[in-house]
Amino acid sequence: MKLQPDRSNGLTINAYGEGWIEVNGQKFSHSLIVSSLPGAMPNEWKVARFDSLQASDFEPLASSGAELVIFGSGQRLRFPQPVWLQSLMARGMGLETMDTPAACRTYNILASEGRKVVVALLLEP
Repeated sequence: MKLQPDRSNGLTINAYGEGWIEVNGQKFSHSLIVSSLPGAMPNEWKVARFDSLQASDFEPLASSGAELVIFGSGQRLRFPQPVWLQSLMARGMGLETMDTPAACRTYNILASEGRKVVVALLLEP
């Protein structure tokens, strides 16, 4: 799906498809963390499968400085185990879970509103 360009100063998810995401014109084919915070760059999220997720995979999200975390769980909706989210809960951060395409769209809307949001997008092979 091709999305319309946004006028945000931060990172924008331009397009996505099965197995890839395009951020600010750069195409990625691995799981990714994208932040709307100034100066942020897309970072590889070293998670290949939902079944391999651990609590330590969510710690970079907790230390991101965002007000809200979005978790894109892949092509279908799957919820993280509560134990994985302890680092977020300790900081009082909220987490919204949705499939990866919905997470991309939601991130763009919140980022265009100037919200401090970070999205973790799971791309499974």
